[in-house]
Amino acid sequence: MTGPLRRRIATAVPSVHLNTAEHTDQHSVRSAPRAPLREHVATSVRRYLGDLNGSDADNLYQIALRELEIPLFLEVLEHCDGNQSRAATMLGIHRATLRKKLREYGIA
Repeated sequence: MTGPLRRRIATAVPSVHLNTAEHTDQHSVRSAPRAPLREHVATSVRRYLGDLNGSDADNLYQIALRELEIPLFLEVLEHCDGNQSRAATMLGIHRATLRKKLREYGIA
């Protein structure tokens, strides 16, 4: 996706910067601002699609969601010392939803 569509999306959906002055905490690296998470995801998706070598991919949304959620949940749980209530709050989801997803992915 290039040109006007990419610019429209970039302005319509605010980027998430995890290393901003107001969001820096003890776990953040104090350095130059990093690329938004969206850019890292876009790079990974482009790489994945390129690796398909013209083959079709079925259920790409489910594959991508799983590949994002598993490390996201594991890292947030680690950050919260295994406290699922704190992790769910940090993720912005209900604790029961987090527990269901953890069971679903076999990491409960």
